[in-house]
Amino acid sequence: MSPEFSRTLSLLRQEKGVSQRKAAGALGISQALLSHYENGIREPGLAFVGKACDYYGVSADFLLGRTLSRDGTTIIEPEELYDISSEKDNSLKGSVLALLSKKLLVNSVALLFDLMGKSGSRGAIRAAANYLSTAVYQIYRQFYQINPANNPDFFSMPPRQFQTGLADADMKCSQAELADALAAHMKEKGPLPDMSHEALTKNFPVLYQSLYQVIHTTGERVNRIYDSRKQEK
Repeated sequence: MSPEFSRTLSLLRQEKGVSQRKAAGALGISQALLSHYENGIREPGLAFVGKACDYYGVSADFLLGRTLSRDGTTIIEPEELYDISSEKDNSLKGSVLALLSKKLLVNSVALLFDLMGKSGSRGAIRAAANYLSTAVYQIYRQFYQINPANNPDFFSMPPRQFQTGLADADMKCSQAELADALAAHMKEKGPLPDMSHEALTKNFPVLYQSLYQVIHTTGERVNRIYDSRKQEK
């Protein structure tokens, strides 16, 4: 059974707003057995998986962690994820690049927020969300304003403030808030969730493949910038 199964099973019940006792009754098992399933102590049979899918209105692939889509639309399997770093010019064209990029980033962000949720640091979650929201804001605004036919008054931030980097400043502030929140958490509550390669591979077999690729390709790209500057000197 997928390592994501027990976590998803528990989250679906909480999302539905029902107790373990009520959910267990609807699924035809004891509360103790449902608790074992949700905590990964025991693995259910296919009959239970089918009942759980019907009860929570999701597909078996979603429940097993094989897709992020509740209706069962299958995402690329880890071994099938295209490694863009293998392209000499690092370029793809059309919707393929858009689809792959979306999957990689959505999976990576999902894993990061899952880890932050386990840490319990509300400050870190808020700061990370603010940082990413501003990044999305900037990309959308640039995409939007390139067409002069679009209404420039759509955004509350005046163009001159955006052009002078106010949004960039907000992202820097969010980074500082994230660093402070994580430091405070370490001081008050101790270590964060295990983020070793082995732990993430085991706990997030699908999502971690995406994060690993994002980390690898980004690191390579940034290093090339640094290397080129050194060569200029």
